Amino acid sequence: MQKPRIGFVGMGLMGVPMSLRLHEAGYSVSVWNRSPEKCRPLQGVGAQVCEHLQDLIRGSDIIMTCVTDTHAVRAIVEGEGGLIEQGRDSQVLIDFSSIEPDATRSMAAELLEKTGMRWIDAPVSGGVAGAEQGTLAIMAGGDAELLDTLRPVLAPLSQRVTHMGPVGAGQVTKICNQMLVSCNVLVMAEVMVLAEKAGVDAAQIPQALKGGFADSIPLQLTGTRMAERDFDAVKWHVKTLLKDLDMANALAKGSSSAIPMAGLGAELMRLHASQGNADRDPCTLVEMYADKGLAK
Repeated sequence: MQKPRIGFVGMGLMGVPMSLRLHEAGYSVSVWNRSPEKCRPLQGVGAQVCEHLQDLIRGSDIIMTCVTDTHAVRAIVEGEGGLIEQGRDSQVLIDFSSIEPDATRSMAAELLEKTGMRWIDAPVSGGVAGAEQGTLAIMAGGDAELLDTLRPVLAPLSQRVTHMGPVGAGQVTKICNQMLVSCNVLVMAEVMVLAEKAGVDAAQIPQALKGGFADSIPLQLTGTRMAERDFDAVKWHVKTLLKDLDMANALAKGSSSAIPMAGLGAELMRLHASQGNADRDPCTLVEMYADKGLAK
């Protein structure tokens, strides 16, 4: 059976390694990005780089998106040359972005009504390392039977794909994921500076806690970098965690749910971002609690 043609939109920290893995798995992959220079890694391995979004849509069976926010997804769906103009009922959209659940539901309904295209919201967790290694956790919303037909396509990207419910359920789950991740990394920054000031070698904390109840993937990936002030490699962004925490607070308000820790986390993340750190790695959060930061 011939493999479906994949069109991947969004050549960011996650989109590039995900597209590369699909290409290496033998899929025909076309890519498009608002900034064309970001497509060069895919061009170098023989993937097709499309000059225009409509060219990618016309030549693909499955459209995958992994872009920054709700506004960026809306531009792909509703903008000139986008999915509503060019999509057809034989196609499927898989959105790996982390965006607002309500916007996901409304755009999916509009896309289905106007083109017949179906939507799977499939935000991911696992970071750049997970994208490179094909070990992402995918939390999916949409039709369960449709998702089952797409599992072979998602296999090169993921260790696990979990169906969470109808369209939008994947995005709600990702918000829950980001609440846990963000609060974890914020308290991790507190821990590192507290340990240092109390005379402990903070760089050893991730190893000391490995396998215990306090262990986590963020601790192992980010803790040592915090302790050593190793900020150069940007594996994820402060602005991404802030966006997701703001979505968590909006979701909580709409559902009359109290999330005080995530609310405080959003304001601490906003403070750090406002000090010129929005595009930096969250390991820089440790600077807030060092002598020049909140702990002064």
